[in-house]
Amino acid sequence: MGSAILGARNLTGCEHRLALDSAAAADGVAKPETAEANRRIEAAQAHRRHVLDLIRGFWSDRPEGTVVVVEAADHRDRVAATRAAMDRGAQWILQAALPTDVERGRRGHAEALLRHGEGYLPIIVVNHRVTTTIAEPREGEVPTLRTSPLFGWHPEPDATRSFRSRRGDVMRLAQIAAMLDDLGRLHAPREEALGGLIGLDADCIVVVPLGESAHDYDETFDRRRAIAAGDIATSPRRVSECRSCHWWPRCEAELTEKRDVSLVVGGNQGQILRDIGVVTIDQLADYRGAEPAEWVGAVRFDDTVVSAKCWVRDIPLVRRHDRPRVQRADVEVDVDMESYSERGAYMWGTLLTDNTDPARPVAYRPFVTWDPLPTRDEGRSFAQFWAWLTAERDAARAAGKTFAAYCYSQHAENRWLRGSADRFADMPGVPSRTAVDAFIASREWVDVFEAVNDNFVCPKGKGLKRIAPVAGFNWRDDEAGGEASMEWYAAAVGLDGAVRDESQRERLLQYNEDDVRATKVLREWIDSDEVLELPLAADLLAENAGGGVLPGGR
Repeated sequence: MGSAILGARNLTGCEHRLALDSAAAADGVAKPETAEANRRIEAAQAHRRHVLDLIRGFWSDRPEGTVVVVEAADHRDRVAATRAAMDRGAQWILQAALPTDVERGRRGHAEALLRHGEGYLPIIVVNHRVTTTIAEPREGEVPTLRTSPLFGWHPEPDATRSFRSRRGDVMRLAQIAAMLDDLGRLHAPREEALGGLIGLDADCIVVVPLGESAHDYDETFDRRRAIAAGDIATSPRRVSECRSCHWWPRCEAELTEKRDVSLVVGGNQGQILRDIGVVTIDQLADYRGAEPAEWVGAVRFDDTVVSAKCWVRDIPLVRRHDRPRVQRADVEVDVDMESYSERGAYMWGTLLTDNTDPARPVAYRPFVTWDPLPTRDEGRSFAQFWAWLTAERDAARAAGKTFAAYCYSQHAENRWLRGSADRFADMPGVPSRTAVDAFIASREWVDVFEAVNDNFVCPKGKGLKRIAPVAGFNWRDDEAGGEASMEWYAAAVGLDGAVRDESQRERLLQYNEDDVRATKVLREWIDSDEVLELPLAADLLAENAGGGVLPGGR
């Protein structure tokens, strides 16, 4: 186990991936990252450079050596420069590198080390949001979050934000703190240590108490190091991380060969099934006992049995009800938003259908900015989208027609509707947050994903690209998908120095149009007689009713 050296990234996520990565590294074989992973890495690096430039700017009038930027190419030289800066008592050490601890098995670096007392506290910069704005703090409530301005360490209770904690961020700070402690450079004993976290908004430093996580870190580190060394065996299980993992083709083949139950039931629910001896899909499909007493989670137990039966029989979708239902309207607008990571929403695509007027064309209309994100022009395109949408709604109402706008899985659209209203509130035509919230809460904003979840058991997933083909819709571009669209967008606008290829703009528009058309086709199919050709979940469950699993029951 002594040869296993872990970075903070190894402390969270799939244990089997860590085992496979470690074995490959020992054999001298490096698995390349996926395109999606590389895109995220590049975006994170660009964001970190931006934040570090801000910090340097705050201290630009201070004496030389107050802020030290470690810029050496070689790791040993970076470590030497970091240690020298600590020896001199530099206030800020940016791009700090700590010496790899071969004996304890740790490696790490910090975007910044900030002088505090007789030592340093670690600060990391991440490319996701780490706080949520509290619009109306509760009077008299004592804030649990502390934040500090970017220019220094001045922690104060913050009633305007709540912490969006991620285990990976906390584990990374805990690892850096442990390494600083080993060097005698930590600003306080580990059980009292603090760390700093700067997120995508880069508007504050979130204060993270690291003493609370020290024990969890130590236990996690010891287990993960044993896995990396091959002392603890792991096996594949399908988890959410699999979607972007370079090992997934190998793991999927193994799981399919074993007909592993995790292919249809994930997370804690899969472990509950394994604990009662249900380890294959076939065993779950034939299950006739009572629902496990420990069953938890959003997925109903009888849905997992139905999904297993579908997997065995290659059934793509199953009805929950005799007649599926979805909200319809006289005037229908399908909406699909395209965003790039956390930088912003560059396109709002729409498809209008007037069911009362066959002569009116079913028209696709996008509202888009091709200025590289982040950009104020995003506010202009959002304002135009909102003005058009509300004008169509108002016209329908004035004509005595019902109106509904549809999206697929409203979480993303709602986030950017609200976020755009907040960020561009000072721009002409941008709606107030109150107006946006009222629209989202109304019956005129319909989530087709929720209709799918209410009406069907979906053994192969509920994503639009999984479900719409069952309704007869197919995308024109065989490569269409969220990951691919990120690459297309980077090329379309020449993002972060990428070679600009404006032909990708047309590809993105076609992809967005297909997404809104897919939502329309799916909605109309749910409302048609064709959907009645699907089997009923109750009929499939009735085959097992001699045991304890009853249709629709727990």
